Amino acid sequence: MLLASEVDLTCLVLNTDAIAELRLAKDSPAIFMEMNPVEQAAWVDDLVGRISAPAHFAPAVCLLDSGAVRDHPLIAPALAVADQHAYDPSWGVDDARGPWRGHGTGMAGVALYGDLEAALTRKTAVKLQHQLETVKILPNRGQNLPALYGAITASAVDRVERQAPGRSRAFCMAVTSEIGLGRGRPSSWSAAVDQLAYGNEAAGRLFVIAAGNIREGVTADGFPDFNDLAEAENPAQAWNALVIGAYTAKTTISQKDFVGWGLVAQAGDLSPTSRTSGIWDRQWPIRPDVVFEGGNQAHDGINEPEAIDDLQLLTTHHRPTQHLLTTFGETSSASALAARMAARIMAARPGLWPETVRGLIVHAAEWTRIMRRHVEQGASQTQKSAMLRRYGWGVPSLPRALLSASDDATLMIEDSLTPFRQDGSDIKTRDMNLHSLPWPREELLALGSQEVELRITLAYFVEPNPGERGWTRRHRYASHGLRFALKRTLETLTDFRSRINKAAQAEEVGRSLNSGADRWVLGPNVRDRGSIHSDIWRGSAAALADRDAVGIFPVTGWWKEN
Repeated sequence: MLLASEVDLTCLVLNTDAIAELRLAKDSPAIFMEMNPVEQAAWVDDLVGRISAPAHFAPAVCLLDSGAVRDHPLIAPALAVADQHAYDPSWGVDDARGPWRGHGTGMAGVALYGDLEAALTRKTAVKLQHQLETVKILPNRGQNLPALYGAITASAVDRVERQAPGRSRAFCMAVTSEIGLGRGRPSSWSAAVDQLAYGNEAAGRLFVIAAGNIREGVTADGFPDFNDLAEAENPAQAWNALVIGAYTAKTTISQKDFVGWGLVAQAGDLSPTSRTSGIWDRQWPIRPDVVFEGGNQAHDGINEPEAIDDLQLLTTHHRPTQHLLTTFGETSSASALAARMAARIMAARPGLWPETVRGLIVHAAEWTRIMRRHVEQGASQTQKSAMLRRYGWGVPSLPRALLSASDDATLMIEDSLTPFRQDGSDIKTRDMNLHSLPWPREELLALGSQEVELRITLAYFVEPNPGERGWTRRHRYASHGLRFALKRTLETLTDFRSRINKAAQAEEVGRSLNSGADRWVLGPNVRDRGSIHSDIWRGSAAALADRDAVGIFPVTGWWKEN
């Protein structure tokens, strides 16, 4: 492999007959992993020369992990010494030691650059729009007490906010635990995350959390059904977090030792070790919310699958004096990619609420071809729910999150309401927000029967019930819920309000007035779980023309029951 400029290559071709053809290097981390340290350094030095450091006030990805090695030349431009912290100062702030060594540094590389292979091989300038913060929450020896997980997380948040109180940030936590699982029932750790996200008197916070990885037992024959039985790990039960699973688009094997091996996952399917909420009780949130690249595995048909270099992401190594690059994957890389997108949205749209950033990422997600085949085609509501609990709402796209196009417009509304009011000894529903949709009505009518698509995403935070005894039911755990409804063709606003009131009353007693037909891909029985709801309506342009209002209304929670 040769690293050279266009001018150098031109001179080379003009002055020798030894070159038969020039091709781009294959899209694989394996090429970089086969390099010696000097060769890796040449590529990294070239990238460093193209990097513009982020501004001091830029948003941050705050990694709650094993620390990070700031001395790495690709990390130093975006991680200030003052922004490195540890829950216990005696642990130090890097991840050069301990059972989790290297994990935080690997997270840092992905959170900054995505898959480093692209940044290294594209010879363009890299202007960083966000920076890093790190809090070491994992000890160098032993493990933290499970009873302290929530307190450690809260302490980590407090440290970074005291250091840089005015900075926008996305907290990213790929640290998960098998302790405290209960088929979606909240844990003390997930409730602490929910409380931190909700914020009380302070502003809310965005938490990006990994769904967790299957540690053993993955087979090509058992995939992906085995994943549906492997429940998302603690604290992915948190209602207010953006919970990330992993999918893969990596299917090319070029390493000579693995030629002829099979792939565990097809392009666009779940990453082989990604956990799901397939066995959670249906009252609890859908997990994951979305999926990002987590790599693939290969197998020889006899032994357990392997995460070979070809099928992983490239990131920063925690011992830069020995190696600068290493491979990375699973829901760790996926959650780092998600936090990176969140920070880039914050940089492009300053001042957005954390709920809005969370909602934009879900709204910008689409199912891949193979996911869509599972979720949409002829599936029952039960099957759709099962697939949603495997893939979430799919793979997000940053351009879709930030841009509107002539054929794909996005209307974003940030608003608030007071869900309940005191009426004597009773607590009753108070506010309902109606939002007019500014359709080009005449143009839609002119399109007639041509099919169009409308997507609605509602994202909000709930306050968790402070008493654990109420956590067995969703209406006892969450302070409130919100739902959306779309005005029907020929329906007056008065009739629309009446239908919304009936829907809210029906949910109070645990039933739905809408079976989920009405041209929604998912329907309320599938989508109305947790504190983020997204669905797609498909129909004729003429039918959409008069469906020109969305209603947001509250449903019961412990605020009302208490």
